[in-house]
Amino acid sequence: MSQDEKKGLLEKTSTRREFLKIGCKSIAGAAVSMTVLGFLGYSNAADVTGFPLSTGLLISDASRCTGCRRCETICTMFNDGKTDPYIARVKVGRNYNFGRDNITAAYRTNDGVFGNFMVAADTCKQCKEPACAAACPVGAIEAQEKTGTRVVNESKCVGCGACAAACPWAVITVDGETKKSKKCVLCYQCVKNCPTGSLKLIPWQEVKAAVRRHA
Repeated sequence: MSQDEKKGLLEKTSTRREFLKIGCKSIAGAAVSMTVLGFLGYSNAADVTGFPLSTGLLISDASRCTGCRRCETICTMFNDGKTDPYIARVKVGRNYNFGRDNITAAYRTNDGVFGNFMVAADTCKQCKEPACAAACPVGAIEAQEKTGTRVVNESKCVGCGACAAACPWAVITVDGETKKSKKCVLCYQCVKNCPTGSLKLIPWQEVKAAVRRHA
């Protein structure tokens, strides 16, 4: 791996970690700060109103999440007809023990049940310029006409995994059985069935309003 590639990987990892910390703790309610929007690629009101957007932004409130992983089960049962946490569009299990930073020397004070008991789900951010779509060699990731949600067109998907490798949030997974990529379609089943209200959908109208206030 070249020095430029190493630098890019480190920057990508660092950006993801910082956003996840902000997305989990700073927008635990419904407020959308300009900092959060910046990580999604929206710098001003024109950006938000001038680009075909998804229905909303799915976030996880770690202060409410109990780590029950019901969202993973509901996600795959509703979308795939089977229970398979590995391909769930909502990722909780990987953060359960030691949080998003995985095990470190300071694990007792970090997120996770072995630390401060804060457990949060990783969710698709419906990025303004989706790296997954840009990486797909066959154009299988498309925006739905009515909702703008970025989805996988399984009739085109060849299961190469390029989208999964490109996703900065690591929330796309290739199903080992169907050889198709699995990506959040904002079906809201995880939100509807979360027993503590940890998962929330922020409508883009609120995002637009937040951008205008901070522009």
